[in-house]
Amino acid sequence: MMKLKLHWQILIALVLAVIAGVLSGKAAGVFGISFYEMFAFTGKLFLNALKMIIVPLVFSSIVVGIAGIGSSGALGRLGGKTLLYYLATSLFAIVIGLVMVNTFTPGIIDGVPANEVMGKLDATVVSDVLARVEGKGAGDLAGVFLQLFPPNIIAAASSNGQLLGLIVFALLMGFFMTRIDEPYAQSLYNFWSGMNQVMMKITNLIIKFAPIGVFGLVAKVVADTELDKLDELAQTVGVFFVTVLAALAFHFLVTLPLILRFVADVNPLKHYKAMAPALLTAFSTSSSASTLPLTMECVEHKAGVSNRTTSFVLPLGATVNMDGTALYECVAAMFIAQAYGLDLPFTVQFTVVMIALLTSIGVAAIPSASLVAITVILAAIGLPADGIAMIMIVDRILDMFRTATNVFSDSCGAVVIGKLQGEKGILKD
Repeated sequence: MMKLKLHWQILIALVLAVIAGVLSGKAAGVFGISFYEMFAFTGKLFLNALKMIIVPLVFSSIVVGIAGIGSSGALGRLGGKTLLYYLATSLFAIVIGLVMVNTFTPGIIDGVPANEVMGKLDATVVSDVLARVEGKGAGDLAGVFLQLFPPNIIAAASSNGQLLGLIVFALLMGFFMTRIDEPYAQSLYNFWSGMNQVMMKITNLIIKFAPIGVFGLVAKVVADTELDKLDELAQTVGVFFVTVLAALAFHFLVTLPLILRFVADVNPLKHYKAMAPALLTAFSTSSSASTLPLTMECVEHKAGVSNRTTSFVLPLGATVNMDGTALYECVAAMFIAQAYGLDLPFTVQFTVVMIALLTSIGVAAIPSASLVAITVILAAIGLPADGIAMIMIVDRILDMFRTATNVFSDSCGAVVIGKLQGEKGILKD
């Protein structure tokens, strides 16, 4: 009997999860155990398994990849191309968001600023938002650079979202492994190569359970959704929701495929097919970092990018390359400005673009990253932080879409940079 491919298994799990979440809600259960708790447990177990392998997988992959590159000149060229790609695609995404938000003007309802939406917000929602961003601001960006060189690499690796220090340490180790005497260099290289292969085997095992994990994650989100609030959603931030989705779709379906076609000279449809399991998992988990093991598996073994390129581009991308997040920050800030009746001139909108670009890179490792970034932008244009509460009703759903966009951009970057490095066999039949 023919076995369904992984991406079809995950897609079927997504559909079944939506049905199960709608039918069960939070109350239904069996033998005293609610289905909601079962969904939460299954999803949490899958996420924990993915997070468990991130540190050893990322560290061993980077060390082996950089040691394989060898010379500092080759590493510098790889790093330069990677940085240029990150900045370019993030800027493209932000500009797309800016054009969309100025075209659809979601903050204007029937010619009137939508700030009366604030009157419909539960006071607890506003206070929750303010608590999450309290004390956060542009000054937090400086702290991100300190994370590049953590005083305790073990503690940094064990902290959620602190991958930057681990990446820098792995880069240094891989580079200097090529600068020590041959017997030791070869022994270290063999050890980390073996570790990397073991981690890929464990990754493959966990990936087999991805449909079950995705089912639990999505069913829980659907069960959490209060269907009676859909009317309120349509009346208040429905146009904002559609604007963000349209902008993300344009970047996902037009901008990135054009880069694949004309810069990397590959068939974008083949790359969509190769990345389907990772994209569906990213959509379900809303976490680029948690999806990283599956992203690396798809890019290396399905798209055909070398380990040395994959191991450098993808871990760094999962930490700092956030196209979907940057786009969302820009649209959200402009929406709130429109809702407050502000008609921002081009110079101020350009400021929004630049801040969104910097914060999408700089605050990636900060908890509630998008909220912090939007707070920084709002402060720059003179708006209160509590304006963020207007978008909270749709933030969780949009987070799923922008995470999938982030992951796809990372994978496109690996393909583009691999091709620019002269690699053969990428996305070939």
